[in-house]
Amino acid sequence: MSTTGTKPARDSAEPRTGRGLLARPGVRVIVGAVVPVVLIVVWFFLTLPGDPIVPPYKFPSPAAVIQAGVDLAERGELWQFTAISLQRVIIGFAVGALLGIALGGLIGLSRFWDAALSPTLGVVRAVPSLAWIPLLIVWFLIGEQSKIILIAIGAFFPVFTTVSMALRHVDPHLVELGRSFGFGGLRLFFTVQLPAVLPSLFSGLRLALVQAWLFLVAAELLGASMGLGFLLLRGQNNGRVDQIVLAIILLAVLGKLTDSLLAVVQKWAVRRWG
Repeated sequence: MSTTGTKPARDSAEPRTGRGLLARPGVRVIVGAVVPVVLIVVWFFLTLPGDPIVPPYKFPSPAAVIQAGVDLAERGELWQFTAISLQRVIIGFAVGALLGIALGGLIGLSRFWDAALSPTLGVVRAVPSLAWIPLLIVWFLIGEQSKIILIAIGAFFPVFTTVSMALRHVDPHLVELGRSFGFGGLRLFFTVQLPAVLPSLFSGLRLALVQAWLFLVAAELLGASMGLGFLLLRGQNNGRVDQIVLAIILLAVLGKLTDSLLAVVQKWAVRRWG
């Protein structure tokens, strides 16, 4: 009887211990680093110098990719290409996100603007975003404007969709409470409605950031003399697979860093206004 009485208690304690460990940031970082480390080790053994399983012209070794990065850094191109790509993403993402919040707020809060604009924006959203490239090149040529606008288009719709949908489902009692305090118009929006949809807003922003990096590569592959997308194209044309892999790794690292930064802002904003 005593055995059957204590066993369930021990079993129920084990899951709590596991959750407790994974709740620690250091443990989560270590667990999350396992797969990347394993992939790097597998990459190393696949490209061992002298007897590689995969030939270097198809997949270079980690040392060759690092050397390519050192060479580009010594010529000053690595920092220049990284900085120009980051600048394009930040500007395009900011423009697209602000327009998404503005139009999403307008349609999410106003039945009139919802009826007037939703059908048109629904048609525009159905157009594959990359289909805008030829038109943008005709209008703005192959310059910075066309790249920024393309990235902004990619960032706009995730923010617009999440904000407009979330605002339609804000608790009406919460809105009435705000109005009872004398809030209205923009003050009601920024004080009550926008904080109520903060989790959805940041979900849209993080999706938009992913889209912004995606459209950056598309824009720079089509016409650029600098940037990580241009590095990808130049590596392809020159047969420099090491530079291609380096550019892919840099894009992945930058994408993850910017997403992590946005996640930190999200936690701060939810604690502050959520």
